[in-house]
Amino acid sequence: MRVRRSLPSSLLVALLAASPVSASMGGGGGGAGANTPPPPTTVDAAKTEVSPREQAEGFYSQAYEEIARAKTDLADGKDKNAEKRFKRALEWGEKATALDEKYYEAWNLVGFAARKLGDYEKAFAAYDKCLEIKADYAPAREYLGEAWLEKGEPAKAHEQLALLNRYGAKDEAATLGKAIADYEAAHPATDSDSK
Repeated sequence: MRVRRSLPSSLLVALLAASPVSASMGGGGGGAGANTPPPPTTVDAAKTEVSPREQAEGFYSQAYEEIARAKTDLADGKDKNAEKRFKRALEWGEKATALDEKYYEAWNLVGFAARKLGDYEKAFAAYDKCLEIKADYAPAREYLGEAWLEKGEPAKAHEQLALLNRYGAKDEAATLGKAIADYEAAHPATDSDSK
């Protein structure tokens, strides 16, 4: 059986456990058939090959779980733990995009994790890549708008809101709209801002 090195260890363990070959791996001795070769494996070698997209989806799944845990840590006031989780999520997301450059959801995740770590250059590049692949991907538009608010660029956030409304992405538009309203309430425009 040929197994790729990048096959997740949990899948490899499951394959070995399901295989009759695993029964012959124990030491031990004697008994009938001790010197006979193990029976042929019932696992088809072709089915153990994992496509790059499948590997990327596995990395994305791990990154997504880290993001969820990081959000929980933030809510619980565990900022250092959240930062570690965002870093791991970023690493997993980058592995996913390296395996599948057209995986727009993974690019969005990379942008989100990078933004949460304060790396706006990487975040903007990832959001741009995501939206280059799928221009109407509403979560990326929402997060990009939030990133522009964090950088003090409400006009660019409004551009993303307009696109969300055009695409009919009501939930994301509502979330970004609230973020813009909160930002504008905290940063009242001066006369020089409106000129």
